[in-house]
Amino acid sequence: MHDFAGGEDLDWDAVYADQAPRVYNYFRFRLGRDADVEDLTARTFERAWRSRAKYNRDLAGFSTWLFKIAQNVRIDFLQSRRGQLLPIDAALDVAAEGTPEKDAERNSDLARLSRLTRDLPDRERELIALKYGAAINNRLIAQLTGLSESNVGTILHRVVQTLRSRW
Repeated sequence: MHDFAGGEDLDWDAVYADQAPRVYNYFRFRLGRDADVEDLTARTFERAWRSRAKYNRDLAGFSTWLFKIAQNVRIDFLQSRRGQLLPIDAALDVAAEGTPEKDAERNSDLARLSRLTRDLPDRERELIALKYGAAINNRLIAQLTGLSESNVGTILHRVVQTLRSRW
């Protein structure tokens, strides 16, 4: 993961190439539905582009700044669509590559994961989405959530252990 320079001087093609898959996966873990995920990913980069002059490298790393925008985009979206969302369930709609057997196994695993995470507190689902969806490290997650880095690690460890025991 790169940490980019000042907002006005960024190579936005490089930013998008590096960060878009992480932002996309963050939304996919949190919301699931492809159309929404693609739209929210685009909205995140649009907001970042419009706000690029406000980015201050001395206040936060670029990834932290971008994911804070993504979190705000998700919150705005949820507030505008209250009661209409399905969480990870819709990730089943994502086309998988491979054999039909592997696709069926993957879909079964995603459905099972969705059932297991459905009743987790929002904070734990957010940590899972940031860690495994966006593939970002505990330090950045701590900055985004206001938790300490060790607290993030502890919570994630416990959640993963709980999910494994229920699997």
